[in-house]
Amino acid sequence: MTEITFYTHADDPLDVARRVAAKAHSQGKQVMIYAPDAATADAIDRLLWTMPATGFVPHCRDSDALAGETPVLIGTRADALRRADVMINLHHEQPPAFARFERLVEIIGQDEAGIEQGRERYRFYKTRGYALHAHDLRQPAG
Repeated sequence: MTEITFYTHADDPLDVARRVAAKAHSQGKQVMIYAPDAATADAIDRLLWTMPATGFVPHCRDSDALAGETPVLIGTRADALRRADVMINLHHEQPPAFARFERLVEIIGQDEAGIEQGRERYRFYKTRGYALHAHDLRQPAG
């Protein structure tokens, strides 16, 4: 069954997605970054090309001719990956086909609408019996 991890109160959800994708890739995992629209896909694509300055995460769009050979894909076609290791959701709803992945990552920003949508997704997964984990990204007081 898919393990689901929520990262909450993210200052920059796309940067969190970039870091999670880079870490998963470094562990030999195949990653689908579920980007529901062109603007989101373009933004995460730029981040993966430019950060970190000394590293590179091989990636492309799920519609690209090289998608079958690329370990990190951006788009909505979960079936484009050879292995369904990690899906990172950048949408406000649960992605279709998430259950075929070993792990789903949900990233929640700090805006009220996004927080409420994240709560709805959390309840959706919880009522269906998924293993849920949460990491609060707010800096500790001190």
